Amino acid sequence: MLWVGLSGGIGSGKSTVSARLAALGAVVVDADRVAREVVEPGMPALAEIVDRFGPQVVGAGGTLDRAALGAVVFSDADARRDLEAITHPRIAARTRELVAAAPEDAVVVHDIPLLVELDRAADYALTVIVDVPAEVRLRRLVELRGTPEAEARRRIAAQADDASRHAAADVLLDNSGTVEELHAQVDRLWSGRLVPYEAALRAGRAARRPETLAVVEHDDRWPDQAARLLDRLRAALGDRAQRLDHIGSTSVAGLPAKDVVDLQVVVADLAVVDDPAVRRELARRGFVVVDDGREWFDHAHGAGGPADATWPKRMVATADPGRVVHCHVRESESPAWRLALLFRDWLRAEPGERERYAALKAGLLAQGLSTSAYAAAKEPWFAEAFPRAEAWAARTGWQPG
Repeated sequence: MLWVGLSGGIGSGKSTVSARLAALGAVVVDADRVAREVVEPGMPALAEIVDRFGPQVVGAGGTLDRAALGAVVFSDADARRDLEAITHPRIAARTRELVAAAPEDAVVVHDIPLLVELDRAADYALTVIVDVPAEVRLRRLVELRGTPEAEARRRIAAQADDASRHAAADVLLDNSGTVEELHAQVDRLWSGRLVPYEAALRAGRAARRPETLAVVEHDDRWPDQAARLLDRLRAALGDRAQRLDHIGSTSVAGLPAKDVVDLQVVVADLAVVDDPAVRRELARRGFVVVDDGREWFDHAHGAGGPADATWPKRMVATADPGRVVHCHVRESESPAWRLALLFRDWLRAEPGERERYAALKAGLLAQGLSTSAYAAAKEPWFAEAFPRAEAWAARTGWQPG
């Protein structure tokens, strides 16, 4: 099962996306619908809402007057928090029931308006945001829904801003055009990413780049992508993770790299990734433990001792065909995690060394090497570079942050 979060500001067209995904075969869990269920007449939540906000929030027939309640909570942060304390636990319980009832091979889409406001992006394997500028949403609310402009502005202001949504988004769907254009984007997302992502995740198969080597210019989106992935790992591992970092070439501004985000997780014991509970939490967020028969290790560059010494590690990756990730799981007793941070920070601080490394990459790329051969061919340079990095650390007093 693939667990996807779908959100967007009021008036963005999120419901159009949700309906299209349902038509394509997704199991859609509509947070608004669940929220209405838990406050139906006779439900405990409705009684608590009346106690807190008064009988004026109940309309004819004893049903909740959502407009009357909304007029209160959209302009009063304390009132909104009180309402959420009543409804959110019940909404969460009902959501779990619906997700548990989905087929094992389902793409389950959680249509949730407050995904960003509730800081829920790390709960999902993928977060999809329907993106429309605030002024366009305002016009749609006024012209298409008949919402008074002042009320529309208040509702938009009470939600997350566009920058916050962009930061939470793995996928941005641009809905500034026609419905047909939006449907085409959703169809491509479904067939090109969601369906293969679910199949790979269920099979425990990590996403990989092809053996045809490709090194690209630095992408300014890499750090934001890494931050979202680290948040997911943090949510999955809890206090088992002693630290989590973005490492490797994608973490160094201006450095060309393979389009693979390298991450590092430091743990007390590598066996943590064999815990079934940990694997379930990782899978919920799109990660698989790479169990392909290989023994994973780090070369002991710059650490003294035998030149061929190694330190064991484990590998975790995403099953997402749209974002290849290599997560190196290292024990706190291993010197490798410190060296990974040293190498990153040294390249960030020393333009000359960064240029030397970029030149090495370009030279190897020109040889037509495969991806695997390219990785092996860089090892001699690493062995020479790490003593220079250590000298820089001693000179500057560098320590892992």
